[in-house]
Parts: sequence; structure tokens; C-alpha cells
Amino acid sequence: MKLIVGLGNRGRIYAHNRHNIGFHCLNYFARVHDIHFDRQQCRARVGFDKTGELLLVKPSTFINLSGESVASLAHRYHVAVEDILVICDDLDLPLGKVRLRQNGGSGGHKGMRSIISELGSDEFPRIRVGIGRPADFTGVSTTDTDMIVDYVLGDITSQEEEILKPAILKVSEAIDCFLQQGMEIAMSRFN
Repeated sequence: MKLIVGLGNRGRIYAHNRHNIGFHCLNYFARVHDIHFDRQQCRARVGFDKTGELLLVKPSTFINLSGESVASLAHRYHVAVEDILVICDDLDLPLGKVRLRQNGGSGGHKGMRSIISELGSDEFPRIRVGIGRPADFTGVSTTDTDMIVDYVLGDITSQEEEILKPAILKVSEAIDCFLQQGMEIAMSRFN
């Protein structure tokens, strides 16, 4: 079984936030493959494909606690760490840039940090979608924590949405490639 996780925060107030790009990508993939998030398990909305070999996961916890849901589901369905693919936003990638990695650290992403901590491993593949970094009043990218929190929890603008549409399509194609041919081939095709 493969477990595909999209990271985001639940609830209408967060629905269009930049931090929810993982949910947006997974929702698109689910629509293309006619998979419905029709169950609640292990503090997550989940949907199975028709074969029962693919489980799509949107944790219902806040993003910073995503690992609790992911680890519980991985344990419940006996999914190996390398068969878990996580999709999340990335401040350090330009808006709309998609980057696949075989494994690695959290990159400062608290949702990824939670998953690594709960699984006890960073050996799972991931797809990061660039949301860019906010700029200060001079136009220079900032590392100010308050500005970053406001930015990631801010809604995607209409201009950003146009840039993100092809990225969401690319993520869906990358997931298909990962499932059919593995992460190394997906990385060579989509990075």
C-alpha cells in the first residue's frame, strides 16, 4: 500500500491559505482519479482508490501535528516509511516551483518536522510546492517570524492562483509517476 499525504490546516478559515497547498494538490489528484475523502480515520480525512492499495490522507489535526495522523495510519495499514509520499508548501522555493526529494530534513516546515518525529525517520519521499517568501517594505525577502506566519496563513491571491494551477497539475502527474515508476524516475522527470 502507498500512502499519499497532503499537508494543510482543516476548516474554512484556512481553506485558501498558502500553507494548504498540500491539500489543494491532493484534492486535484483525488478528483482526477475519482477518489473521495469519505472516511475519518486516525484524525484524518482519508480516501481509498478502487484497488484499496492507495490511501490519500488529509490530516485533520493542525499542520504542526500532522505526524500523529500519518504515523497512526502507517502503523494501522502496515505502510513502510518509503511508501509514504508527503506534499507540502515550501517558503524557500519560488512560487509555483515543484521539487521532489527522496528523503531529507524538515527544511523548517513544522508539519514535516512532526511527521519525521512521529515516524522516527526522514526516509520518506516528498513533493514541495513553492509559495515564495514574503518581502519586507523594501522588497527584500524576510526571515521575520511574524511576517512569515501571516504570509503562510494568508490566502492565495488570484495572481498566485494562476501561477499555482500548472504546479498543481505537475504534482498530480508526479504522484502518478511515483506510483507507477518510483521516486527516482519521478525526480528525474519533474525536478
